[in-house]
Amino acid sequence: MIVSIRHAPREVDKILNLQEHHAERDEYVDDMPTTDTLRWKKFPVLDDGFVCLVDVMGDDNSVVQAARVSYGQGTKAVSDDRTLIRYLLRHRHTTPFEMVELKFLVRVPMDCWRQWIRHRTASVNETSTRYSIADDHVATTPPDAWRLQAKSNRQGSEGPVDESTGAILSEEEAAFHRAARALYEHRLKLGVAREQARKDLPLSSYTEAYWKIDLHNLLHFLALRMDAHAQWEIRCYATTIGEQIVRPLLPLVWEAFVDYRLESMSLSRLEREVIARLASAGQVPADEAAFMAAGDTSWAGLVRCRERDECREKLVSLGLVKQ
Repeated sequence: MIVSIRHAPREVDKILNLQEHHAERDEYVDDMPTTDTLRWKKFPVLDDGFVCLVDVMGDDNSVVQAARVSYGQGTKAVSDDRTLIRYLLRHRHTTPFEMVELKFLVRVPMDCWRQWIRHRTASVNETSTRYSIADDHVATTPPDAWRLQAKSNRQGSEGPVDESTGAILSEEEAAFHRAARALYEHRLKLGVAREQARKDLPLSSYTEAYWKIDLHNLLHFLALRMDAHAQWEIRCYATTIGEQIVRPLLPLVWEAFVDYRLESMSLSRLEREVIARLASAGQVPADEAAFMAAGDTSWAGLVRCRERDECREKLVSLGLVKQ
């Protein structure tokens, strides 16, 4: 690599730092699974589900190549692959990530699949129970895995059901599964059409599907479904896809995704103004009274306010408000 004499000391330090970083990264990447070792490998999820990579088109370099088309030749000396990928993800330049596609085969309970299929940015081909006999496996719930309904979030859960009650619920669940399956098979034996015989099968029934998606939309799926607020079951699938498949295949993209999406935090205008008011008053870290006083005027007098609660949660995590 030719270095300009004018900027030599600065540029040489930069290049040496990059080489050191790449040496560490290359050693890390050498230990990671390859596309060939990952393809068709089934990663178990829940009690009888799995995800596996069927095929992949592209890698970290594909993202870089797509981005550099906009700049022409000669940009690599200015910005190395890692820096460029981090810039793209940080500034929400999405189209370069659409140049990579991944195809999966997944086995997932129907209630979880209903959430999954809401991501309409993928190509899907699912097993048809109009044509095939429905799989006789169902997702079961151990006595210690039942969850209580969240009080502050109508679509979420919080805290466990006590295990003695959970044991009763698990027994009832098993009995229901047996009865539903017996009813389905009885209908088939009587010659009822498969498309109608299936209608009383439980949402815990497993289905299988091919799911093909570009990297940009996959990262969006993972950001939503790996989030702590997502349902635990689909979080298991998303985490497996992310950690076991995307991470080794696209280590630079994954690193940037974790830094700028998965473990990042955004602040609204209202939240920034709360921080500014607390800081200007010298009330950091603030107690509850100071936080409430610094809140936006639209929050005043509200007994329940999720926007305010989410702001408090962020500021607590940043050490700006006392727990």
